[in-house]
Amino acid sequence: MEKLQWNSFTKKIYILESTEKLYDLWATTEGITSWFLKHASYKNNGNIRKPSERIQKGDTYTWQWHNWDGKEEGIVLEANGKDYIEISFESSKVSILLEKKNNVTIVILTQFDIPTDEESKLKVHFGCSNGWTFWLANLKAFVEHGILLNETEIDLRDNELSGYQFVNM
Repeated sequence: MEKLQWNSFTKKIYILESTEKLYDLWATTEGITSWFLKHASYKNNGNIRKPSERIQKGDTYTWQWHNWDGKEEGIVLEANGKDYIEISFESSKVSILLEKKNNVTIVILTQFDIPTDEESKLKVHFGCSNGWTFWLANLKAFVEHGILLNETEIDLRDNELSGYQFVNM
């Protein structure tokens, strides 16, 4: 077994869906806002990509979640158009690898190059690890059962600890 480290983590989930459809759920504005984000925009040389247009290496992005006032901005570092995406995220990087296994796809999310100072251990490693666990389960629920588990109706932003306490942020 590999030793757990503060500078990276990996989360995996099997989803009964094609790699192509799952890729589009990660790689298009239309896809990623259907199960994950309140708002997303991708730009190539300042031009906003169409909702169904796939991201490409070098694109910049802006993401906004339900129940969080902040936004995440970053760069698409890799996007091969079929089974791999890598982005800058927080103070680190995130990769999504889709592997076909018989009639299911395994989604492998790795967050890496995480700084190892105490604040990053809490906010990035611990916070993002918990967050990605939920979001991958949400993706599975959405794809396989047509439901969303994240809270979009009730405003949870009044409690500063809500991001650490509510499992469906």
